[in-house]
Amino acid sequence: MSDKYQGFVTSPIGKLLVKNLGLPNPTKLDRYTAGDPLVDGTVLVGGTGRLAESLTGLLDLLGIASATSAGDGERFKGIVFDATGLKSSAELIALRDFFTPVLRSLDSCARVVVLGTPPELTSGSERVAQRALEGFTRSLGKEIGKGGTVQLVYVAEGAEAGVTSTLGFLLSPKSAYVSGQVVRIGAHGKGKVTEVADQLRPLAGRVALVTGASRGIGEAIARTLHRDGATVVGLDVPQAASELQALMKELDGDWLTLDISSDDAPQRIAYHLKEKHGGVDVVVHNAGITRDRKLANMAPSDKGDRWAQVLGVNLTAPERITRELLDQGVVNKGGSIIGVASIAGIAGNVGQTNYAASKAGVIGLVDSLADELKDITINAVAPGFIITQMTAAVPFATREVGQRLNAMSQGGLPIDVAETIAWYANPASSLVNGNVVRVCGQMMLGA
Repeated sequence: MSDKYQGFVTSPIGKLLVKNLGLPNPTKLDRYTAGDPLVDGTVLVGGTGRLAESLTGLLDLLGIASATSAGDGERFKGIVFDATGLKSSAELIALRDFFTPVLRSLDSCARVVVLGTPPELTSGSERVAQRALEGFTRSLGKEIGKGGTVQLVYVAEGAEAGVTSTLGFLLSPKSAYVSGQVVRIGAHGKGKVTEVADQLRPLAGRVALVTGASRGIGEAIARTLHRDGATVVGLDVPQAASELQALMKELDGDWLTLDISSDDAPQRIAYHLKEKHGGVDVVVHNAGITRDRKLANMAPSDKGDRWAQVLGVNLTAPERITRELLDQGVVNKGGSIIGVASIAGIAGNVGQTNYAASKAGVIGLVDSLADELKDITINAVAPGFIITQMTAAVPFATREVGQRLNAMSQGGLPIDVAETIAWYANPASSLVNGNVVRVCGQMMLGA
């Protein structure tokens, strides 16, 4: 689905109206194409913390050019600032001193990453300073403009070796619609850092289950995980069998059709993955439905019980399936479980008490298992306004507000959600655990 407004503002009359009326002027976002370099330009590195000395080497491993100082007229595609060395609020002035002189040297669609230490793992004045980084990065994300993004990555002491895949994702066009987010590395146990032999195909030899895979965001997830080397097992309802089978044949994958909310669905899925694939490495709980209505009008007899349907598909089914796969040992060591939540589960939405409850519950599932799992990670994405066939049916005025009410003044694409999931699924992200990252262009709703 195209963004007609974004096309309009590039026309002569559109440019005139934007200039004179102060209308939103969204920048066309850079997005990754297979074979492209991760960063088309140079990343400026600064700071004096735990990671400062190793940053240039880490970026070099990713094929990213870096510099430690800014020359006259030099332009940058990104910035990485190590703030782990800030121990008090007085030292936060280092942020201003470093960033203010270089912000005007950033190209469009630039990426800024600030590294810190999880505040909950510190104390006293250091905890104060590290928590302050969240306000700084979220605000800078709303100031940076021109399609730029700003993120905060908290790296626990001892987890420094696990930051590479996250830097590769956040500095590249793969994170085009992710901004103002906080990522924690090693906060739920340090674990073992997994080496990846092929950076272009990190999922080679791995099996990925994607529910709701036949179209929309699910299709984009399946295609992206296949691009990264995974054997994809697509799952969807029997009504979507023809679309699902066509896609899986194209991707040389496997498919399974069933209703995930049925009583025997967890057992059938576990059996299929064990018998045909010997287990699974990536589980993506993407399938979901909406049955919107204000709570006062949501009677149990209303169209088969809107509340029970939405909670059953969006939350109870992922809970039951996850538990069955774990209990039977179907998820391989080094695997990852990924839930698709929503900003509705964070900020709420009118007419969506059922949907918002289910998506907040997905976040709860991550919280409940992050410390329980051993050698398996669990994370979630929370999409904002993503342009799909479903959102194309939203009334024009509502759709326009949804697309513009974020720091990038535009809707995201299914690939933006898929790339975030691929980052979680990357074996090199083995210390990225217990996170919920919004894919929303830093929407002005929620935290």
